[in-house]
Amino acid sequence: MTRALIVIDVQESFRARPEWAAISNPKIADQVDRLVRLARDAGDTVVWVLHSEPGSGGVFDPALGQVRLIDGLERRDGELLIHKTSHNAFTTTNLQQELTARGIRELTVCGIRTEQCVETTTRVGSDLGYDVTFVSDATATDPVTRGGVTLSAEEIIQRTEFALADRFATIATVAELEAAAQLEATASDGE
Repeated sequence: MTRALIVIDVQESFRARPEWAAISNPKIADQVDRLVRLARDAGDTVVWVLHSEPGSGGVFDPALGQVRLIDGLERRDGELLIHKTSHNAFTTTNLQQELTARGIRELTVCGIRTEQCVETTTRVGSDLGYDVTFVSDATATDPVTRGGVTLSAEEIIQRTEFALADRFATIATVAELEAAAQLEATASDGE
């Protein structure tokens, strides 16, 4: 296939942070697991991206053991595992080269930090010419306070969807992608 699912930062590091108590989607692993199963069933490439900050001494320091997939998610043999040190999954990694080598033209993007890591990966992917689908209900973020004003996680997700829609990505939900996969399977059965 020419599609890849990019799972960004769905890792224990985030659950180890105090901000996790305010996360918008504490069960993100459930939605991600559904997307992973869809991708595997379709024969699509699955790419796991983890954020790491080697030597930092914090939750993103691989030496402390939190830079691993959230419990309940499992990488299969042959699936890419990429470590990034920037917000987007392309800048500090060989992701583009890996996707090019596999003939990937379409990306489905999900993960933690809706407005930061997932959005920037979506934008860069779009800039690189990929057809990108941003799965909003398979993302998670926490509220942001700046200058005494707080944006709720829901407002952040809504703003991110608004900024990405039609310019950089198609916005979809897990259920919509499951329905599309079912229609695709039904159509191929009828041929």
